Amino acid sequence: MSTPENCPEDVNNRSFWMPGNFQRTVKRTEDTFQACNDIVMCFQERARVERQYAQQLSEWSNKWKPVVDSSPLYGSLLKAWQCFLSSADRLASLHASICRSLVSEDADRVRTWQKDSFHKKVFGGFKESQDIETGFTRAQKPWAKKLKKLDKARRAYHKVSRKEHAARERDTHAQGNPDVNIDKQKKIHEEREVAQQESEKVRARYEKMLEEVNRYVPRYMEEMESVFDQAQDEERKRIAFLKQAFLSINKHLDVTANESVLAVCKELHNTLMAIDEHEDLRWWKNTYGPGMPTDWPHFQEWTPEKKSKKGKKKEEKKEPLEKSVVIGGVRVRALYDYVGQETDELSFKAGEEFLKIEDEDDQGWCRGKKDDGWEGLYPANYVEVV
Repeated sequence: MSTPENCPEDVNNRSFWMPGNFQRTVKRTEDTFQACNDIVMCFQERARVERQYAQQLSEWSNKWKPVVDSSPLYGSLLKAWQCFLSSADRLASLHASICRSLVSEDADRVRTWQKDSFHKKVFGGFKESQDIETGFTRAQKPWAKKLKKLDKARRAYHKVSRKEHAARERDTHAQGNPDVNIDKQKKIHEEREVAQQESEKVRARYEKMLEEVNRYVPRYMEEMESVFDQAQDEERKRIAFLKQAFLSINKHLDVTANESVLAVCKELHNTLMAIDEHEDLRWWKNTYGPGMPTDWPHFQEWTPEKKSKKGKKKEEKKEPLEKSVVIGGVRVRALYDYVGQETDELSFKAGEEFLKIEDEDDQGWCRGKKDDGWEGLYPANYVEVV
């Protein structure tokens, strides 16, 4: 049993050359437009993943910094542990930049190209697809008319052929049949001859129409291929652009080729390889062990104490604690959303700008001032300088 794919008639009906089957080629314009929307949405979601990962890296680093700094480890071992956290901060900055690149570069590039390459019509559709469809329709219109006439001639020929076949069978059955009289046999035979003549006339018209259609085929193919080549050229431009767009996205996502990542990984590896138990033990010995300087017991001569004059004690001047205040403030932009956990902390949304009025302290916090006058602390790695 033959499948629909193997049926010659079905294959012919689906052929590009049959009337209306060029619509698949025309629809590529609309399909590519929709694909652009899907591409933008797809990698905007990936950008959110990168942003969330960067935020989680920063939060993880900030959470463990106090623990690591106050841990009982020391020397090169402590530096190695701290290097994991500083590497996370640098990787967080990298993934935040990947997020920005996917949104502000790649997505904007696709949107701009989409706007320039697809021109919507007032009543729906695109000018580019309408131009191709119009070209195909004009090229196919004479062909469709000829096919319609040919089909009509074919059906007429098949109809008279069935009629002739029935007349021939009746004539064959009547000949030599004693139940059919001579006059009846003669009449049946005459009907067969009429049907045969009619069949030959209709067959001649069918063959003539078929010859006319076949003569028109080269011209029809030339005109259709000309329009198809235009459609292919437009599609070639679309494929070439999307290829470059994908390459740009891959370049931003490929952290294995990023020099910053390589530098972070190399620094971390070198720090780990620099762990030196001999040096650490020597440092511990000299800092907390037998190597510490010691004032061994020795004879101390007695000396009389000097009497001080009565009077006002000199007040010791206490120097005020220095604060690293930024004169005038520095304009910064938030990389992520932050909700203050304490009353003295700022809350802001990603993209919001405000002033940094004090530099980062040992715990990784800065002081900022928003445009509405509200001041507070915020994580230093949640912002970038404008």
